[in-house]
Amino acid sequence: MNDMTETHLAPTGASDTPAVESGARVRTIANAVLRAPFTARTWKEITYLIAAFVLGGLAAGWGWIAGSGGLLAALTIVGIPLPAVLLLAGRYWAKVYRELSRRLLDTPVAEPRPFAPRPGLFGFLRDAFADIPSWRALLFLFLQVIVGIVGGWSLFVGAFVAVMLAISPIIWQFFPSIDNAGRRSLIQFNAFYADNWLSVLVFCVLGVLGLFAVPWVARALCLLHRLLTVLLLGPTEGDQRVTRLRESRQAAVDDATATLARVERDLHDGTQNRLVTIAMTLGRAEERAATGADTGALISDARASAKEALTELRDLVRGIHPPALDLGLGPALETLAARSSIPVELRVNLLQRPGPAVEAIAYFAVAELLTNVVKHAHAERAWVSVLSDNRGAITVTVRDNGIGGVLPPGHSTGGSGLAGLATRASAVDGTLTVHSPTGGPTVVTLVLPVNDPR
Repeated sequence: MNDMTETHLAPTGASDTPAVESGARVRTIANAVLRAPFTARTWKEITYLIAAFVLGGLAAGWGWIAGSGGLLAALTIVGIPLPAVLLLAGRYWAKVYRELSRRLLDTPVAEPRPFAPRPGLFGFLRDAFADIPSWRALLFLFLQVIVGIVGGWSLFVGAFVAVMLAISPIIWQFFPSIDNAGRRSLIQFNAFYADNWLSVLVFCVLGVLGLFAVPWVARALCLLHRLLTVLLLGPTEGDQRVTRLRESRQAAVDDATATLARVERDLHDGTQNRLVTIAMTLGRAEERAATGADTGALISDARASAKEALTELRDLVRGIHPPALDLGLGPALETLAARSSIPVELRVNLLQRPGPAVEAIAYFAVAELLTNVVKHAHAERAWVSVLSDNRGAITVTVRDNGIGGVLPPGHSTGGSGLAGLATRASAVDGTLTVHSPTGGPTVVTLVLPVNDPR
């Protein structure tokens, strides 16, 4: 009997699971629909549509006046710069819409590259008429005249009709409009008629449903506005590449400056002090030799200081350009793995040798990551792989079986080590990603081009 009961209940429980999930989904949708008219997002989007409707009308008037006035002014020599100025005014319109999008649609859009004309009138005119962001802004304004006015007006009319239908029992009872046939109109436009209370209640229900649909229509219109804003008012792919190149160049300059400062500090605080000590020791030995005293201990000290100075110089040179890189990235990484205090499994498979700058970035990245593994990860092993593909990129992966929890570069509380590696990688259009859940494992992946794109 028990066996039969268990056999009977098992499929019932399995069949109930989709029903429960379906019921939860329906409740979620119903809750979203019922709450939509009262959320801050809905009112912010409606405010944006009102602003877009007003700005669309102003943009239509401005376009008409600016277009006709600019063409007439261009017929005169004095008025030739006016069309260029009117074209550049599109940038200010774009700035207004980007600010509205940021404040009301929670969609921040980066600004395109600034307008930087060449000197002289002809340089200004040539750069103004070739300014892509200004032309894109004018196209955006043209589309906004259509989307902002037509879409906004349609939404407002629909919302007005929904409100009138929702309060139709009051209108029908106290403010009826009776036509020549004796029909009582719900609204003064004679668009809806009702002969009895049942018809009025049906119209009322339709109006209430319409009011709950208005936020979703507004959301669809705002989605279109967002799309236009992002596509036409943000930076182009070329602008973004120029910005990345500018940032990577600045990062390379900063890295070179920091390296020079480090070399100068190491030479001043380390090697220079060693050489001064050697000189003083040899001076004392010379004085003792003049008096016939024993100088063996002083010469031994000088020899030991000289060896230490040579070691420091080798370490300093290795920090600038490791000699092992002269043989290639693979042998250099084998040296790193052999010097590590934990076992490191290395795998290198390169179709071609990377450029010197890329090799140095990969080498120093692996060196710093292995140092971090030893110091912070509490790992027992590490794995390093360097692989290349046919698309001209190499992938450097460092993985450990430590405790994890490494914050990615750019995190507000993250360390500066990974951020520095990411900056070095970006200098050659590379990327660095970190996957480190709590408890491990930590996997840091560096994707670099085979050759320096600069």
